[in-house]
Amino acid sequence: MVTMDRIQHLFADRIGGSQFGLKNEMYKFEKIKRAKREALQRNPGKTLIDLGVGEPDAMADEMVVRKMAEEVKKPENRIYADNGILEFKQAAATYMKEVFGVDGLDPEAEINHVIGTKSALAMIPAAFINPGDMTIMPMPSYPILGTHTKYLGGEVVHLPLLEEHSFLPRLDSLSDHVLKKSKLLYLNYPNNPTGAVANRDFFKEVVHFAKKHELIVVHDAAYAALVFDGEKPLSFLSVPGAKEVGIELHSLSKSFNMTGWRIGFIAGNAKLVSAFATVKEHYDSGQFIPIQKAASCALLHPEITKQTAAKYSRRHDHLSAILRECGFAANKPKGSFFLYTKIPKAVENGPQFHSAEDFSQYLIHEHFISTVPWEDAGPYVRFSVTFQADGWEGEQRIFKEIRARLRTSKFIF
Repeated sequence: MVTMDRIQHLFADRIGGSQFGLKNEMYKFEKIKRAKREALQRNPGKTLIDLGVGEPDAMADEMVVRKMAEEVKKPENRIYADNGILEFKQAAATYMKEVFGVDGLDPEAEINHVIGTKSALAMIPAAFINPGDMTIMPMPSYPILGTHTKYLGGEVVHLPLLEEHSFLPRLDSLSDHVLKKSKLLYLNYPNNPTGAVANRDFFKEVVHFAKKHELIVVHDAAYAALVFDGEKPLSFLSVPGAKEVGIELHSLSKSFNMTGWRIGFIAGNAKLVSAFATVKEHYDSGQFIPIQKAASCALLHPEITKQTAAKYSRRHDHLSAILRECGFAANKPKGSFFLYTKIPKAVENGPQFHSAEDFSQYLIHEHFISTVPWEDAGPYVRFSVTFQADGWEGEQRIFKEIRARLRTSKFIF
């Protein structure tokens, strides 16, 4: 029998090698979970308001649930789906045309289903990255964008998203050395965690830049349809020339409250989609067909997303107003369910904050409000409006409580 001592040297370097499991480093989300548990244990009668959640608070639409229930009873749907059913791909093509004005996508050649966009983002580098290649990714951003490039022996170059540039990356800041070795350029708009939206002019710049430097653009469009205040849903693929250089990923998790269903799609350049599908064949055997059927139903009803976006917009109005009352420079975003704002320097007659994590921990322990800290491009925290609330009245009670709790501290900026 192999003992733990004898296997310690067998772990891959990419996850820590012989030091795997021996270090005390803790992922920030685990720190948040631990802090929430500790705060509630010390104050068992207190209710924690979780504004750090990165997933929708609502169930999938009842129509979609019924469709799933119908399809799961059919014997022909029990089999492997491999790279997806045509019905889902056709529904995705219709969705792209109706919601984003992207016409002419070939469902069979230019669209493929994915078992959630996180798994797709993990697979993409396997189709393109060799040891020594580079991937360009924005910071802050979803960590998975860079993880697998590193696993494959590549290098990740970070493009900071700064408030003074509307949280859009400065492409002209990349060196010739980086551009010669880079293959993938990741984007994500509306953006997690900043809530920033991109415009058509920026995407045109990206297309020109990608052609000039022979880059593959990967646009993570998980929040693309969740926009408000006059913004219209914008797809990278709607810009002339985009399909020549890139692919785009769409998630039903965010747009249709189908987080645990693990379904989305990749669309764009046929060769890039084919390369992805080739890799995917070696990772999975396709999502359960009834889920694809239910997702097809959802995609043909974009009004579901509009209703969800209206709720998030309403909640953002209230949350941003409360934060501004407390001194935060909290601007309501035009998309996503995230609000990203700089932390205060200190509390009057209280602690100073040397990092976003310090402030996030303070909010949990002193105000029983959970957020997510980000340090990648300055000390910011991310609030989410996907908290649990029972209708309009429930939302009002929560906002009243948030206001009351935060007002007990006078923040210094």
